[in-house]
Amino acid sequence: MAAPQVKNGSAFGTSTSSISVMASFMTMGIRSSFHSLVALLLTFLVVAAVYVTQNGGKQLVEETATPPRSSNLLTSRCDLFAGKWVFDNLSYPLYKEQDCSFMSDQLACHKFGRKDLDYQHWRWQPHQCDIPRFNATALLERLRNKRLVYVGDSLNRGQWVSMVCLVDSAIPAEFKSQKHTVNGSLIVFKAHEYNATIEFYWAPLLVESNSDDPISHRVPDRIVRVQGIEKHAKYWTDADILVFNSYLWWRRSEMKAMWGSFTGPDGGIVKAVKMPRVYEMALQTWADWLEVHINRTKTQLFFVSISPTHQEAQEWGGSSEGNCYGETDPILKEGYRGRATCPKMMQVVDNVLDGLKARGMNVQMINITQLTEYRKEGHPSIYRKQWEPLTDEQRMNPSSYADCIHWCLPGVPDVWNELLYAYILDL
Repeated sequence: MAAPQVKNGSAFGTSTSSISVMASFMTMGIRSSFHSLVALLLTFLVVAAVYVTQNGGKQLVEETATPPRSSNLLTSRCDLFAGKWVFDNLSYPLYKEQDCSFMSDQLACHKFGRKDLDYQHWRWQPHQCDIPRFNATALLERLRNKRLVYVGDSLNRGQWVSMVCLVDSAIPAEFKSQKHTVNGSLIVFKAHEYNATIEFYWAPLLVESNSDDPISHRVPDRIVRVQGIEKHAKYWTDADILVFNSYLWWRRSEMKAMWGSFTGPDGGIVKAVKMPRVYEMALQTWADWLEVHINRTKTQLFFVSISPTHQEAQEWGGSSEGNCYGETDPILKEGYRGRATCPKMMQVVDNVLDGLKARGMNVQMINITQLTEYRKEGHPSIYRKQWEPLTDEQRMNPSSYADCIHWCLPGVPDVWNELLYAYILDL
């Protein structure tokens, strides 16, 4: 067989013209691939732009909503108090009622017969961001060697119980304790491993009054010593974090105010003072004490706004004789406001806090009022320990003894503490 011919120096029998044609096709293929790659990239960018536009930058919001520290979130990027309630039975409640070692019978609604437990599963969702997920260990680390003290009335005590329940499961039984001191006015929960305390001090009017006994405080004629606070303040002035509230006990048209001492030889001067003037006088005494005695480099100050009541169902379209009894769903109308929250009283608090700020002392408002307005179903109603036997008339009309002031736990006060926790993370 003859050997293959070699043409134009090619051992494979390919002519120069054939090579040129092949090179052209290769060049065209490369160009085609490049054009395809560019087109694919442009398509991806267009799709991404459409996604971001349709989702309102959702991914960016998620990333900025949970920074390691929450300063930007709280001060400039998000109003934590404007939002809506979202039903979430996967993440909530944050603890179980029966698992909290220090649960109060006044707030243990399931224990006392409440069957519908949806009130435990509502999560507060701000419009612009997410509340940081509560982490008991992270909070306890922030509280290491510190005192967190709630000062106020039974609503503030409920928030204190909530906070204790939120951290309870993170602490072994042998490393936690609770004690009552100061004739029962001061309750101290201690996490020994962290040398941290979470405390509650009973002072429903913040200043001194004849209702200061934590047990026997229901008196027919309430008198407030508008210039007296040291009796209370000496127990909490050196705390690291102070959380105040006071409104519930001021809900009347006037109150007797005293100048002087309850125990002095002259008994003091007593005069009836209209609302909200007497409330303003008491808060000013409180503010003056803070300004003089609080260590501004150490102590962080918070004031919890009005906790709404739901004692008149007609306010949300219910029966004229009804209240929170039998309610199982929140109010979904955004911006709903009942008549129980007095704007004039709220303005007094704002003015006093503004005055403190002008003098270089910041008290952060935890503005729970609007978000709590929606939760008409979150109260104990009849599902709590009754301290006195019920009458036959009450048994026939359960709404007559329904508690539409306080809050079931787990429940609404847990969210108040989640908001407080967000600020504590920023300290």
